[in-house]
Amino acid sequence: MHKPDFAKCGGLVPAIAQDAATGEVLMLAYMNEAAWEATLATGEAHYYSRSRQTLWHKGGTSGHVQKVRAIRLDCDADTVLLVVEQVGGAACHTGHRSCFYTERLPDGSWRKCSPIIFDPKEVYQ
Repeated sequence: MHKPDFAKCGGLVPAIAQDAATGEVLMLAYMNEAAWEATLATGEAHYYSRSRQTLWHKGGTSGHVQKVRAIRLDCDADTVLLVVEQVGGAACHTGHRSCFYTERLPDGSWRKCSPIIFDPKEVYQ
C-alpha cells in the first residue's frame, strides 16, 4: 500500500490542500499517521495540529470541511497533496478562502489576494 514515509520526517509530513475545481492552493498543514488513516477512513481531511499537539478534523468546528477528491504522494513519499472540495468556501481560520491570502507585488508592496468568506469571531466563539 502506498503511504507517506512518516519515519523519514520525524512522524509528520507536509500536506498541501488544493482546490479540486480551481487548482488554487488553499493551505499547508501536517499529517501524522493517525491523520492519514482518519483521512482515508472518512474521506475528509484530517491533520495533526502542531500547536495543540492533537489530531485535527479540518472544519470540525467551523463546518468548513475538506472533502477529499484525490490524494497524491510526491516522488519521495514525504509530502501529501490533497485535492479537495472546500465546503463553505474558506480554508483559512482567518476567514479567507486560502491561507495564502497575501501576495507581494512587483513594486515590493503587499496586498490581500484572497477574499474573506466568513468572520472568525462569529464562527469560533
